[in-house]
Amino acid sequence: MSRPRSERPSSSKVLSHLGVMVAVSAVLGVVVAGLAIPFAAVLGVATENVADSMDKLPTELDADDLPQKTRILDRKGETIATIFDENRVNVSLDQVSRTMVQAIVAIEDYRFYEHGALDLKGTLRALLTNSASSGVVQGGSSITQQLVKLTLLTQADTPEEQAAAVDQTYARKLRELRYAIAMEESHSKDWILERYLNTAYFGDGAHGVQAAARHYFNVNARNLNLNQSAVLAGLVQNPTKFDPTNSPDRTKQRRDIVLDRMAQLNVITREKADRTKERGLRLEVRKTRNGCVYSRAPFFCDYVLNYLMKDRSLGKTAEERERLLKSGGLTIRTTVDLRFQDAADESVRSHVYKQNDAIGALAMVEPRTGEVKAIAQSRPMGRKKKEGESYLNFVVPSQYGDSNGFQAGSTFKAFVLASAVMQDIPLSERINSPQQVFLDQGDFAVCDGQNYASSEIWKPQNSTSSGNFDLYQGTRLSVNTFFAQLEQRTGICEPFTLAKKMGVQLTDPDTEMIPAFTLGVADVSPLEMAEAYATFAGRGLHCDARPVTAIMDPNGNALKKYPARCTQVMPSPVADAVNDVLRGVLEPGGFGYSANIQTAQPAAGKTGTIQDNKAVWFVGYTPNLATASMIAGANKEGTKITLNGQTVGPSYVASAAGSTLAGPMWGDAMKVIEQWLDDEDFERPSSSDIRGVLTGIPDVGGMSVDDARNELENLGFTVNVAGAKASGYPRGTVAYTDPEAGVELASGDTVVIYTSTGKKPKGRGGRGGRGGR
Repeated sequence: MSRPRSERPSSSKVLSHLGVMVAVSAVLGVVVAGLAIPFAAVLGVATENVADSMDKLPTELDADDLPQKTRILDRKGETIATIFDENRVNVSLDQVSRTMVQAIVAIEDYRFYEHGALDLKGTLRALLTNSASSGVVQGGSSITQQLVKLTLLTQADTPEEQAAAVDQTYARKLRELRYAIAMEESHSKDWILERYLNTAYFGDGAHGVQAAARHYFNVNARNLNLNQSAVLAGLVQNPTKFDPTNSPDRTKQRRDIVLDRMAQLNVITREKADRTKERGLRLEVRKTRNGCVYSRAPFFCDYVLNYLMKDRSLGKTAEERERLLKSGGLTIRTTVDLRFQDAADESVRSHVYKQNDAIGALAMVEPRTGEVKAIAQSRPMGRKKKEGESYLNFVVPSQYGDSNGFQAGSTFKAFVLASAVMQDIPLSERINSPQQVFLDQGDFAVCDGQNYASSEIWKPQNSTSSGNFDLYQGTRLSVNTFFAQLEQRTGICEPFTLAKKMGVQLTDPDTEMIPAFTLGVADVSPLEMAEAYATFAGRGLHCDARPVTAIMDPNGNALKKYPARCTQVMPSPVADAVNDVLRGVLEPGGFGYSANIQTAQPAAGKTGTIQDNKAVWFVGYTPNLATASMIAGANKEGTKITLNGQTVGPSYVASAAGSTLAGPMWGDAMKVIEQWLDDEDFERPSSSDIRGVLTGIPDVGGMSVDDARNELENLGFTVNVAGAKASGYPRGTVAYTDPEAGVELASGDTVVIYTSTGKKPKGRGGRGGRGGR
């Protein structure tokens, strides 16, 4: 809409802006130093008509935020990756060396601080100089005009808009000039120069003076010397032609032109210019690596980006979110601990080689915060399949990495165990568990009134032990028929629902909510299992796995924070009881103990091996770190295959098992990491809250009767004192107990104390140590 006549610019004001162009065009009649404005046509137009034409143009150019690169930081603030569409880091004018400012003004627009939007003298000078040299030596457009053109090009979203920003038409040049006039009226010269230095392209992927300084010379813009400043100032005219990484001779020639111009304008002395010209370019090129593939934690970085791409608060569409992440100049603070990451990477690499037809993966989650400390896999990031590279992230859920996951085997038994404890089934409850059982699926596959099981008889078999077991023994030995019958008692609804609450992404009840649930038939990722078991370590507090803690904008302000999102999904005594059972897996009698994967830190865990040995698992945890270890058979095309008969890492695998294959990979990583973990222990389960808690009888030999009684009663045992027995311990102290030290009993069970006569038994060695029976 036209402005009122009274608000239109006066004829004199219009002429003041256009007069120089009209004058130049009257003399030349054609293109002036690349301006390409046919002002001969304008000369026949009345001044008022020119004013009307100017009125129809936009009054100002909105200068959007410039695209800047985003940094991804580890938990300590170290950069682990940079991502960008344009490699740029904005700096203020006072963060650019004075020499650099002088160089760019000297060669591009030496009267920048003296003229308005168009410099007639500079235009004429450029025309004459360029004509005399038969080439382009000096620019004709003012820095303001150049900035307008660069801004229009930078803010163009489509190919059509990009073409319009550079086309050689009267309309474009007139619009560009109008924008330049408005920019000069609304902004200071320093603002324009600062914006120009941050917008200009310096070649070889470097946008803006700071990125260019870092890229070509490995210095910050504030530290650019004369040689470096002259090189960069010379690049903006033609960044491709004068690219020093491709054409150092041309770059030197252009640099020397800049130095001569600075000497001509008395910005520097002739002697200083000549001395600098005698030197080489002295480049120290540093490639700015773009993307996760160059990161020290590539798949964690990839997980971060995919995690944020799902956050609709960062943009309504995927395109908006991607633009923000790649061009917003953000600082993304993450949870990764590079010490843990290095240990995980080393363990995975040493146990599963990248060329193997297998995938090794580790995921680490901190209990009670959900912070993801590391994720690692054996196949490095890349596109060379023959060398074992892959862009698929096998460690995280499918929405973040495109892998559909792998069956988790007996690690799912922990969900049934927890449900049994919540349903007040005693841990001391014994179930006869033969080699095979025949169970009616309809007995326990009902959830929310719907039966998800078929009418067929389920016939699970054992692959470990058979016999009569309590919940401790059945879990430590991972007895299939034991858990099939335990699940029959708990029903499948509660374990299934509990697993989902703990972070396992179960989505298809028809194939997952079936009796074989306890045997881990659902496809899951290592990160899901680490998150779930972190709930046990956190005493029933489930926290969503999160790789990001905060996003900062280019000014250092918090754009968004990602606090821990936690919910108590089971009573803490229930989690304590599960921990008490699962720590037995790493103690004598458990599979983890026989595989020698114990750590100095108190730890618990569960093994898992799936049908046909296509994947093996060990999910282990301390009170402050849960780690899922998985090795799965998969060829280069990603087809799942058996691990049996393969060479995995340095070893031939005749028959794969979670305890002997995935367990040692977990153990090697944890034996490095445990030095950085706080010394904590699991809470002992309360016998008043959990039925049938089993407690090992301590060795009280040689203690006073009162002290021994107090220790045993504090553990929940009923204590009786019987007669004296021959023993090497002093008279009146405890000789031994019955049952002997190390035997596990439930709370309330009776322990008998025998006192010592002080005499060793005849014909036998005395009980002089603390070993008990």
